[in-house]
Amino acid sequence: MNKIQTLVRKAFFYGAAAVAALGVAQKIANTLGYTLWRHLPEQGRLIEITAVGLLFAIAMQLHEIRLSLGPKGPGSPK
Repeated sequence: MNKIQTLVRKAFFYGAAAVAALGVAQKIANTLGYTLWRHLPEQGRLIEITAVGLLFAIAMQLHEIRLSLGPKGPGSPK
């Protein structure tokens, strides 16, 4: 199960990075008067998609850290 969580977290992170790079490349092309893909969403929409993907990746990482701390973590009864 831990391997699946790690794989999903990496997929969200790399997917979000790829979408962000695509948005930046599209913005540069638009600035120069060109377009990379005609049916690609606007750059703002791509940044929103990136933010959601990174949010899930960060949440999964924090959950994994919390589980690794165990019952001795901060806020647990002593």
